[in-house]
Amino acid sequence: QLQLAESGGGLVQPGGSLRLSCTVSGRSLTNYAIGWFRQAPGKEREGLSCISRDGRIYYTQSVEGRFTISRDNSKNTAYLQMNSLKPEDTAIYSCEAAPAVCDAAWESGMDYRGKGTQVTVSS
Repeated sequence: QLQLAESGGGLVQPGGSLRLSCTVSGRSLTNYAIGWFRQAPGKEREGLSCISRDGRIYYTQSVEGRFTISRDNSKNTAYLQMNSLKPEDTAIYSCEAAPAVCDAAWESGMDYRGKGTQVTVSS
């Protein structure tokens, strides 16, 4: 059974940066696409970015240009580099996985989900 564990969240000032990690266990990351999502209090869960098994990358408009997704299959870990953070980026961030590709519906959710890590952007 594939399991996902996020880390790297915390408190950061507006304009600052954080790098989130998503570590996969139970399966090889090589065979999976990874997506990053977030949910702010009182808001729906939002898909942010997805990277497929072959390295194709997708971003939603809300984060394109500020966030960068990447993967290191040798470490079974995917990353989300977040720059120029804003207070409205405050949310619980989680990673999800699905076999191989970021399909047309990836933003609606993927097959496996981690528990999430809290990111708070505040001065």
